[in-house]
Amino acid sequence: MSNEERFIADKDYRRLDVCLSEETELSRSRAQSLIEAGQVWLNDRPCRRSDAVRAGDVVRYAVPEPQLIELIPEDIPLDIVYEDSDICVVNKPRGMVVHPAAGNERGTLVNALLYHFGVLSTIGGEIRPGIVHRIDKMTSGLLAVAKNDRAHERLAMQFADHSAHRSYIALVAGNIKEDSGTVDAPIGRHPTDRKRMAVVENGRRAVTHYRVLYRFAGVTVLSLELETGRTHQIRVHMAHIHHPVVGDQVYSNGKNTLGMAGQALHGWRLQLVHPTTGEHMSFIAPLPEDMVHALRRLGYPGTFPLPAEENDP
Repeated sequence: MSNEERFIADKDYRRLDVCLSEETELSRSRAQSLIEAGQVWLNDRPCRRSDAVRAGDVVRYAVPEPQLIELIPEDIPLDIVYEDSDICVVNKPRGMVVHPAAGNERGTLVNALLYHFGVLSTIGGEIRPGIVHRIDKMTSGLLAVAKNDRAHERLAMQFADHSAHRSYIALVAGNIKEDSGTVDAPIGRHPTDRKRMAVVENGRRAVTHYRVLYRFAGVTVLSLELETGRTHQIRVHMAHIHHPVVGDQVYSNGKNTLGMAGQALHGWRLQLVHPTTGEHMSFIAPLPEDMVHALRRLGYPGTFPLPAEENDP
């Protein structure tokens, strides 16, 4: 089964695959795959991805319905920071995907959660049980998980109105001269690469506050607070001010001389109100070993102190 859509091109395009990716939510590679599979028609005729498109041409395309993903509990170790009958807080390792998707059906945080807890909230949908918010695969750090629907609803409201707070540590390229600052720049889908986000004029408001903790040759260590929670927000904002997160494969050149597999970004603190008791709670996850080793390679001696240990509010 496929979902068929069509649109009328509003301008000339030199290539059909470019037209399809810009006029829809499809990535260019996905557009090319559909064209090669014979699932795209230009003015109701078979076509090639290199065909030119003129303003007024009709493009019809069929996207196969996604295959159902079977959720399988897996005995994967979890770093559980806190747990009760309503919620749990876990410290997700770098490299772990949060929930199953095409190409990542196994080995995700959800697979592990189902094994450890069995029943989770259902509001997140069939493949995202318990998941109230997410962090990227190659980012480590704290995540709140809801065990029942009531807890999920109340936690989701806190993330929606930004009363839940998330704090990160990042190693970024270059020397940020200011001791602190705010990036207030709207984020939306990249105009030509649908897999990426970007600072765009018509994007959703996004605000990131940062403070310099340490400076090394070519690298600045930042403490960052999210006022909003847009997709890839810290990574996009840091690249926007020309200080991308070290090792970011999407928003920088990806070069990483610090021995880390993935971007040097860690969600070290999570603050929320318990959905049942109303208690204000704060959780902390120390820097993962790969970031500690990276700091030592930069010249930082001993254990890196988190801002909370420095009485940072």
